[in-house]
Amino acid sequence: MSLPERVPSYDELLANTDAPPGASWKVFGDGDRVGTLNFLTPDRVARAATLARAGKVFSLDYPVNAFEPYPSGTRHPMVHHTFANNVFHRDDYVDSLYLQGTSQLDALRHIGHPYHGFYQGARTEDVTGENEVLGIHHLANHGIVGRGVLLDVERFMAGRGTPLSPYRNDRITVGILEATAKQQGVRVQPGDIVLVRTGWAGHYTALTEAERAEYNKVRRCAGLAQEEATVRWLWDHQVAVIAADNLGVEASPRNREVDRDFELPNQEVPAKGVDHNGMLHRPLIPLLGMPMGELWALDALAADCAADRVYEFLLVCKPLTVLGGAGSPPNATAIK
Repeated sequence: MSLPERVPSYDELLANTDAPPGASWKVFGDGDRVGTLNFLTPDRVARAATLARAGKVFSLDYPVNAFEPYPSGTRHPMVHHTFANNVFHRDDYVDSLYLQGTSQLDALRHIGHPYHGFYQGARTEDVTGENEVLGIHHLANHGIVGRGVLLDVERFMAGRGTPLSPYRNDRITVGILEATAKQQGVRVQPGDIVLVRTGWAGHYTALTEAERAEYNKVRRCAGLAQEEATVRWLWDHQVAVIAADNLGVEASPRNREVDRDFELPNQEVPAKGVDHNGMLHRPLIPLLGMPMGELWALDALAADCAADRVYEFLLVCKPLTVLGGAGSPPNATAIK
């Protein structure tokens, strides 16, 4: 697919007559399977390649099992087995590899909307383990290469005396994102892969196993405010991928007194897993087709950006080509 001559604004998407309000389904064409990755045009990718100037490389993936016990309680540690066919040979395999159990990229089949289904209107019954509809392989085969921009909100907020806390669900509003970008001297441009640092993953991985188990009883994390203004900002900036170093990109749990723009009435709370009612996952993944990255390793990159004041870089992300996968480790690398 390719970009239309003019990309409609989010307000225009809200006025859709040929798709659900706020959906991008007609923007990239009926057969589209990669959503906002269409913003990664050849020209934008080529310009992004020029940002690799100093040859500094940063892995943005935490190790597998880095977040055990996993805060949601629904993903379990991978078991790694090794064997040797002879004394000079080594081989291995894994059991219980949860593809979203550590640093991850969500596929467009990860979340559906209760009223409108999955991206491009795929029905719940059409997205099953027996098929490959909207799987992570579509994103992997397309390739994710572009200009990465780090918005180090944790450092910005600490610097102005209002630090984020891993024990609160602090809301990161559009105003905070823009103030962070201004202080850093960087602008978000069409096709960017935007990384938001909250400091949460660094805090969690520094805890002992016992401390993590206790923390998970009342877990909190700062993240994007779950309001329409956030979604409008991401779409109107033509962000290709939004990723963060927290549990879900959004502030968690949702502030039910304030963040109600996407709350649907009379929704049954699921007996297991996350209650996505009112969360950004629903407008971003199934309606806009925007991949979301969670638990990315941003601390080392952030320290370097703070040192040299360069917050843009070439970013390469290669999820596993798992046919029909709901997500994958991102295998993400920033090159400055």
